[in-house]
Order: sequence, then C-alpha cells, then structure tokens
Amino acid sequence: MYFLSGSVREKDGKNYISKPISTIWSDIPTNNLQNEGGVSFPSGKKPEMLLERVIAMISNSEKDIVLDSFLGSGTTAAVAAKMRRRFIGIELGEQAETHCAPRLTAVVDGDASGISSSQNWDGGGGFRFYRLGPPVFTEEGSIQPDIGFPVLAAHIWFAETGSPWSKPGKLKPFLGSHDKHGYALLYNGILGDKSASGGNVLTRKTLAAIRSAQEDFTGPMTVYGERTALSETTLKAERIEFKQTPYDVKARK
Repeated sequence: MYFLSGSVREKDGKNYISKPISTIWSDIPTNNLQNEGGVSFPSGKKPEMLLERVIAMISNSEKDIVLDSFLGSGTTAAVAAKMRRRFIGIELGEQAETHCAPRLTAVVDGDASGISSSQNWDGGGGFRFYRLGPPVFTEEGSIQPDIGFPVLAAHIWFAETGSPWSKPGKLKPFLGSHDKHGYALLYNGILGDKSASGGNVLTRKTLAAIRSAQEDFTGPMTVYGERTALSETTLKAERIEFKQTPYDVKARK
C-alpha cells in the first residue's frame, strides 16, 4: 500500500493553480519485488509500477527529463528509460556502481522485469556514467588553491573536448590530442621546476618540454599556463593558442 500526498499544478485559462492530492494506492503489488532489475536492495527498493504511475502523472512527453537526486537502486532511472524519457540520476553511495549502472545496462539490453511488458520495452537507448571529482572552483569562481594537477587537467580536457581524460601512468604537461588538436597544461610545477613560477610559464624551455612529451603528435595545440613569454609571432608560428590560468579555465557549457 502506498500513500501519495502533495499537490499538482493545473492550467486554468492563463493561470496555473495548485490542487492538493491525497490518495492511497493499494493495487500495486510488492511480491517478487526483489527480482526487478536484477539487483538486490533490501528495504529500499520501490516497485517499478509505482514510479511508472508517478511519472505518468507529471510527464506526458518523451522529451521530458526525469531527475532523481537520490537514485538508490536505480528504479526511477530504469522506469524513465522504459517510458522513453530522458533522465538524470545522482547517487553518492557505492550502489551507483554496484546497483544503478548494472541495472541500467540491463535495461538497455532489454530487461524484461517490472513494467517492461506494459511499456512494450525490449531494450534500446543508452546512458552515460560520470564520476564527479573534487570541486575545481571556489564559491567566488576562482580555482581552488589546493587543487592538484590531475584534477585541473581532467577539468580542462573535458571543458575543451567534452570527453573524459585518461590519466596516464606518469603525469606530463601534454595531456593528449583530440580531433587533431593537442592540449597541454603548465601547472603546479608539473615539470619539476622549483622557480618562483614553478615552470608554469610558457617559454621556449617549457615549450620544448611539452614538445618532448608529445610523441608523434605534430598538430596545432592549446596550452594553459600562468602566462606566456612567447611573442604572438612565435605562438602563431608554433600553431599555439595560449590560455591563461585561472582566467581562461571555464566550465563546459
């Protein structure tokens, strides 16, 4: 038995009005609930039929986005996918990997449990799984003073390319190439320079160090650093776009 309480917004002419709702649902079975989605989540798993009814009450378009900021075992996301809605799920617990990701993979592959029959679901679609790292920016918008090279490198790479950065075994200023364009970061003394600028300034010496780490890449490149000592003529000749940290470090839009 499930009790629903809250309000819905309905359009009355040009205005929206709120109407209270209070309903007891006793027709949603809970037997064999442990088998839905192929994951076990004792005392915390909701029936897919319950989420199906809730989503149907508030969404009438497959273009809608369903958000669950406490994803649990992934029921909301699984139901949203089967109802052909887009979805965003957030989960801090380890079940994000042990439950949610495997369950959504099964949905994509055609999971037949839960509401699959009523929604004529036989698989399809997909999802992306992201792991959030430490915050890059302070509340004032500046870069965190203690942020490490790998975290900033991953942020810059994603902001520039829209794809996750694969951290190499040994860190180096050249982050890699994407679509025939290279990216490099001079930050936090990555070159082992103990000078005042910590090797974070783009000079002919630090450029040579970046080039030596490029392996066989010879295309144009974007370099992030504290400042550049190279002239515009040299940057153009070297096919380098220089971006200054922290001012040119942006979040991807």
